[in-house]
Amino acid sequence: MISAIFLNLPIKNLKRSVEFFNQLGFTFNPQFTSEDTTCMIIGNNIFAMLCEEEKFKGFISKPIAAPETTEVLLSLSCESKDEVTALAEKAFAAGGRKVNEPEDHGFMYSWGFEDLDGHVWDLFWMDPAHVQ
Repeated sequence: MISAIFLNLPIKNLKRSVEFFNQLGFTFNPQFTSEDTTCMIIGNNIFAMLCEEEKFKGFISKPIAAPETTEVLLSLSCESKDEVTALAEKAFAAGGRKVNEPEDHGFMYSWGFEDLDGHVWDLFWMDPAHVQ
C-alpha cells in the first residue's frame, strides 16, 4: 500500500508561498527545503512540495496548468465546519481568492479558495455518522 502522498505544485515565488501558507497554519520540513523548493506538511504522511516553476519544469514535458486552467482540486478534510470556515477566512485574509460561497448540505460543509499561484483548495467537513 501507499504509505504517504507528496503533491508537487509549481509556484512563482517560494518566499511568498511560504508566507501565505504560514498564515493558514501550515509548517514546513527544513530537511526538504532549498532555495527553490520546500516541503509543506499538510497532515500525517501528506505533504505538498512547493517548487518554483523552473525547478518544477525539470520534472515534466507539458506546460504548467495553473493559474490559467485548473487540473485538480486539492480537497482537504477538516475536523469541523468551524475549521473549514476559519481556514478559508485565513486564506482570503492572506491574499487567496474566494472560488465559491460556503456550501452546507447538512451532512457536508465546504468552502474553497485559490492560492497565490492559482491552485484550487477545497476545504470540507463531512459528518462521520453519514459515512458508512
